[in-house]
Amino acid sequence: MIKILVADPLAEEGMKRIAATPGVQADVKTGLAEDELAKIVGDYDGMIIRSGVKVTAKVLANPGKLRAVARAGVGVDNVDIKAATQAGILVMNTPDANTISTAEQTMNLLLAVSRHTAKADIHVRDKQWNRKAYVGTQLAGKTLGIIGLGRVGSAVARRAAAFEMKLVAFDPFYSGDTAVDGLVNLCKSREEVFAQADYLTLHTKLSDDTKAMINKANIAKMKDGVRIVNSSRGGVIHDADLAEALASGKVAAAGIDVYTTEPPAPDNPLLTAPNTILAPHLGASTEEAQLAVTLDAVDILLNYLTKGEIRWAVNVAGLPSQMSDRDKAYVDLAQRMGTIIGRLCTGVIESVGVTTHGESLHGLAGTLLKQLLVGLLSPHFTARLNMINIDAFVKERGIKTELTTDTAISSITDSVRLKVSTNEGVHEVLGEIFVDGRPRIMAIDGYEMSLVPEGEMVMIQNDDQPGVIGMVGTILGDHKVNIADFMLSRQKNKALMTFKLDAPMPEPTLKALQARKPPINLVLPVTLPPLG
Repeated sequence: MIKILVADPLAEEGMKRIAATPGVQADVKTGLAEDELAKIVGDYDGMIIRSGVKVTAKVLANPGKLRAVARAGVGVDNVDIKAATQAGILVMNTPDANTISTAEQTMNLLLAVSRHTAKADIHVRDKQWNRKAYVGTQLAGKTLGIIGLGRVGSAVARRAAAFEMKLVAFDPFYSGDTAVDGLVNLCKSREEVFAQADYLTLHTKLSDDTKAMINKANIAKMKDGVRIVNSSRGGVIHDADLAEALASGKVAAAGIDVYTTEPPAPDNPLLTAPNTILAPHLGASTEEAQLAVTLDAVDILLNYLTKGEIRWAVNVAGLPSQMSDRDKAYVDLAQRMGTIIGRLCTGVIESVGVTTHGESLHGLAGTLLKQLLVGLLSPHFTARLNMINIDAFVKERGIKTELTTDTAISSITDSVRLKVSTNEGVHEVLGEIFVDGRPRIMAIDGYEMSLVPEGEMVMIQNDDQPGVIGMVGTILGDHKVNIADFMLSRQKNKALMTFKLDAPMPEPTLKALQARKPPINLVLPVTLPPLG
């Protein structure tokens, strides 16, 4: 039974979807303090959160069964990503679900800071009618500076273009002169955006580079009377510096939906700064977005826990956002190859090299390397290794990795070659996926074959001389070990026999084979999962 902890309130439709999934149980326990959460988190395979609960290093210190955390929303500031990665826990978010709602909230704030919406409302409710006191500015013809052109930033750009605004933006991941179908002129730095913007909107992650980037020094580079809107992360603004600029009139108005701490501390200077529109983090607070983020979070968590599918991972670098069935088959093959070569390796692993042949595997190469490393190293360590923490694990141990992609058109079919170097020798495995969708091991250390890697197997490397096959068959028969399949590959004066068995090889059988040295040189049992 897969157990899921729902640690923040979710839409009812999401809970129904979990309940309708066979073999899955959900427990709703919201409002837990750090110590309370730390005590129970290890009892669950997965956890769904929103922005309320804090998944700290202390919470993850003893992760137990926990394999994944799904955040119903974009930001993962409330998750200690480093601690999760070290523990091999996948962290996922739902970046698409609230894009439109957050973009609309940004436009709402842009309009509100332009037309004195909040103050005008209070004015009329006070039975006053001084229209001249609330003369605003129009958006049309003004320059909107956008910091960050991700999903929300791009969505804002399209909507602001409909208001006939001029658009400039900076995003370190964009190159060229324009973006968003030519609607946005790209700048080479944030400073260029600051200098041109009549309105400035922020749509960036919180990082060392963006923390408090709206500060006294950068505000000085902006136009007098600039209006600033933030619906990204509160930490990108230095609150005291912005409040000071609002008081002096350098910044004409600000619309703030997110804060450095939420709710904002009572002494936050933005609470008393003039010409501000303050909202309690409403970017994703629409009925549509709330339902969408819940369903997306439930789906990505269930898909990972039940099928091993990873989508919208926060702490797995270089993973394709979507994989075909063939891609998934290659990723599965990669781990099987790693497990096989791991049985061959003796001594200290010094380097691991992966070469992919074929253009179709070019974008998948990094993922294959991760999965090969998992298969190779997992049997040798008690730590839980997976694609989430394998990079850090390998780096910590000084194992060198090399990734080569061969996309040239040739007679070589799409394939993956794994080479492992230890202080005692080098081993190689070659694998590919056939047209039937099933994996094949095509060679092991130069011994050619066509082996479907699954189930209980034993590899026997021996001197190539008469009688060895019969001897091995007799030993297996005497120990009541049934052979499901057999293949032989020869190379010079050596041979490699691979037996597929109906059940794991008993220890007495293994010892009986090992005792026949020579002509038997190596006996290596291998257990692989059945093909899905």
